[in-house]
Amino acid sequence: MKTPYKDIYTVLKLNRFIVLAIVISAQIFSAFALWVTFTTNKKALNSAFAINTDGSIIPLKLVTQKENFQVEALAHLDLFHTYFYNIDATNYKKNLEKALWLGNGSVADLYRQKKADGVYNRLLQYSLVQKVISIESDIEEMDDHYRFRTKTIFKINRGSIVDTYELISTGKFITVDRHFPNNPHGLLITDYFENSLRKIVPES
Repeated sequence: MKTPYKDIYTVLKLNRFIVLAIVISAQIFSAFALWVTFTTNKKALNSAFAINTDGSIIPLKLVTQKENFQVEALAHLDLFHTYFYNIDATNYKKNLEKALWLGNGSVADLYRQKKADGVYNRLLQYSLVQKVISIESDIEEMDDHYRFRTKTIFKINRGSIVDTYELISTGKFITVDRHFPNNPHGLLITDYFENSLRKIVPES
């Protein structure tokens, strides 16, 4: 003779099985979700900006900064040397202000030295135009930091006279917070030094 108790036990066992299955499934899905979140977050932390072929920065694109450091560093050096040396009577204040955002006190000290030596006064007095022709930089990693050596060719137009010069400069990099648009690459030039300056005499 059947009793209702056997049916109740069967129902309870079935309910317990369903509950255990739901709990286990929930734990599996939770673990999977955590793994996906961790992986996505890790990738996002290692990448934040994209770089155009010309070295300019596009915010909010996902690329790894380390892989693009060389491109950013070269673009940073091009930007700095253009601002600091491509000057005339009309733009030198604006350009030098932008250049100072890209370097530390060593750049500011050089600017003050040039100002004390009358470089910018002569620029105004004689309406000189100093135009950068080319910038070539080499970057080397040494002891967890980066050194650079840059050759800048520029011309000084004195009206009827145009002279060409070669400047060799060196320095290091440190990483800082990106600041759009003043310091888009998040790099700062340190220990900046003008090693040599020579006039290029055209071959006769």
